[in-house]
Amino acid sequence: MRILESLLVGLRAVCTTFPDARQWRPDNLPIADIGMAAFSLFFMQSESFLSHQRRMEQGRNGSNCKTLFGIERIPSDNHIRDLLDPVPPERLGPCLAAVLDQMRQQGGTEGFIRLGGRVLIALDGSEYFCSEKRGCSRCLTRKRGNGKTENYHPLLAATLVAPGHNRVLPLMPEFIAAQDGALKQDCERNAGKRWMARHGAEMRQLPPVYLGDALFSSQPMCETVLAEGGDFLFVCKPDSHKTLYEYLQGIEPQRHTITERRRGGRPRTYRYSWVWVEDVPLRDGKDALGVQWLGVEVVDAGGKTTYRGVFLTSLTIREENVAEIAACARARWKIENESFNVLKNHGYHLEHNFGHGKQYLAQGFVMLNLLAFAFHTALILQL
Repeated sequence: MRILESLLVGLRAVCTTFPDARQWRPDNLPIADIGMAAFSLFFMQSESFLSHQRRMEQGRNGSNCKTLFGIERIPSDNHIRDLLDPVPPERLGPCLAAVLDQMRQQGGTEGFIRLGGRVLIALDGSEYFCSEKRGCSRCLTRKRGNGKTENYHPLLAATLVAPGHNRVLPLMPEFIAAQDGALKQDCERNAGKRWMARHGAEMRQLPPVYLGDALFSSQPMCETVLAEGGDFLFVCKPDSHKTLYEYLQGIEPQRHTITERRRGGRPRTYRYSWVWVEDVPLRDGKDALGVQWLGVEVVDAGGKTTYRGVFLTSLTIREENVAEIAACARARWKIENESFNVLKNHGYHLEHNFGHGKQYLAQGFVMLNLLAFAFHTALILQL
């Protein structure tokens, strides 16, 4: 429990820096108590502020709020929402960074290391709020076929993953939201560029290999990753990379085949093919980046292809490492299965509307939810 105590101390210290919303605080209720009370909702995986407060007040030793979270007085849900609404989600970023630091110090990240000392960071977008009635200045909008307009909030998540590891660790996300002065709506690709600008330098020490779908396998994103000291393993589809596939025509790739039989299962065959396309452009133009192309097929015992994927990468592929690189590329799906699926369907209620607010409330609640998920992961990996 030492790691939890340390993380909670850090979170409480961050909460004390929140804006002084004295007009919302009866009897000078401590700001840190309000922030910690909000976090406790997500840490205890409750879907209702009211029922959560009642359970905490009736806990052992008078109040679990006090014994676990150090809360002297339990604020109302309205006070929590009023305080958190003007707090930018970036204020909680150091707390997510602290989880990663604590795990590294305690050896909790060793199970994520692959490719001779690298870690994998998967990038992907997800939606966490949608309403035809509620909205704010940071909402994106879209029109449906029935003529109605929806307000919605997505984010770009960054998550530490590894093939064969049943846990993932969320890192600081980038919120996809209306940007000041922008004529067009924000998008996942722009959020990816902002994420790299804000966090790429601090991730360099890991060092990372970034995973993502075909949306990220553009030259600007690939160059940004390389400039920040990382490598990339991005999906590469023929319809989104026509120039590259035109140059691949007529080139005979190197091939490697492995047949494995897992414990108690039937054999599966993995077919790998790769091409070093150093002089073949990722896009049109003289400044086109050279990449390496990787194809993966998985065939079951009956000869049926159960998986087929293609990727582009800055990593150097050889016969002795192609299987591991391919496994790392396929680990991109863990951000969907072990992260988004868990956050939405297994206790964290990511898509539940805990409160939307007028400024940052919806984003703040998402940050607290991700913090709870990260704290739980750190605890599990330290047991």
